[in-house]
Amino acid sequence: MSQQKVLIIALVWPEPQTTAAGSRMLQLLQFFKSSNYAITVASTATESKLSFDLNNLEIDKKSIQLNHSSFDVFIADFNPAIVLFDRFITEEQFGWRVAEHAPNALRILNTEDLHSLRHVREKSFKKNIPFTINHWLNDDKTKREIASIYRSDLSLIISSHEIELLQNVLNIDKNLLLHLPFMTEKVSEKQISDWPTFSERKDFICIGNGKHAPNLDAIVWLKKEIWPLIHAKLPDSNLHIYGAYLPEFIKQMHRPKEGFLVHGWTEDKKTAFQKAKINLAPLRFGAGIKGKLVDSMTFGTPSITTSIGAEGMHDHLPWNGTIADEAGTFANAAVLLYRDKNTWQTAQGFGIEIIDEIYNSEKLHNRLTNAINKLFEYLITHRQRNFIGVMLQHHSLASTKFMSKWIAEKESKNN
Repeated sequence: MSQQKVLIIALVWPEPQTTAAGSRMLQLLQFFKSSNYAITVASTATESKLSFDLNNLEIDKKSIQLNHSSFDVFIADFNPAIVLFDRFITEEQFGWRVAEHAPNALRILNTEDLHSLRHVREKSFKKNIPFTINHWLNDDKTKREIASIYRSDLSLIISSHEIELLQNVLNIDKNLLLHLPFMTEKVSEKQISDWPTFSERKDFICIGNGKHAPNLDAIVWLKKEIWPLIHAKLPDSNLHIYGAYLPEFIKQMHRPKEGFLVHGWTEDKKTAFQKAKINLAPLRFGAGIKGKLVDSMTFGTPSITTSIGAEGMHDHLPWNGTIADEAGTFANAAVLLYRDKNTWQTAQGFGIEIIDEIYNSEKLHNRLTNAINKLFEYLITHRQRNFIGVMLQHHSLASTKFMSKWIAEKESKNN
């Protein structure tokens, strides 16, 4: 019997070394690989030097075009069992083509995070007004993203907070949603024994991709308000800033005499985390769960973060450090944790518990496998019960379809 095929339509070629979204995509690729699917990743984007080498996993690659009928021929010939859309934008662009030319394929939306939630929180932050649920509900991007969720057979939701929003505020059928956070291995006794101890570590770390606005704001807030308070009490300590694609204005913040060191991208994230005593993640807006905080727990480094940073990440379990939303309390928490070995070790233990209970890849693989198998068995009934999705498929994708055809026709006449 031939392998079932899965097509992943990626917004960008995955960069697991530089972005949480890239790490998430690699985890999904590994899941499908371990489930014995034949995988093809397709994208309209151009690869970068930091793009993951999919050949290492024996995964096929396909370059595709927007607003072009060549995709219709490709998808019909490929005949996948599953199509996974990487973020709602790709579902908008290609969902109607998949529904039309591969109607039996299971359509899964990988949200990464609720982009609309992150978008509206950023707008509110920049306008210096409190974020409200009504702001989110009234935004056009929210309507687009929720429409994508309804049109898909299943949406992978990374944050427990976002699952609650979708189910309790919007009353979306739980059968359309699957809580699937990052999937990591349990922390082994061998890993723990190899971690540098409290006394073997020094300094602070802050890590984040420079293309992500919440990360840039966090670095600026650290430089202007938080780090001066920490450094005044710990003058021998340094803060190491890491991240790919850091813009020039961030690089110019490099001040060795102030203990503020901007390094840029590091190939060895593990060593960077394990040299540091504490991870700082003062995120003032954003959504989803934060890869830097999962990494920090995985490498045994406690974190100081904000309510936004920890949101949807630890459920009922104690945080592996401190959650603080004001510059002064954030800095004080960092100093206290840096100085207190017992508190630091307790926080490290909380991180192990969070990873093993919430991000356990074995448990999450089973969760995703069961959801897919159930959908394969009852797909016709599942779609019939999702009347809003059927209605949106008819109306909104009809408009997308004809706009796309108009663009394609216009471009063909210009060539």
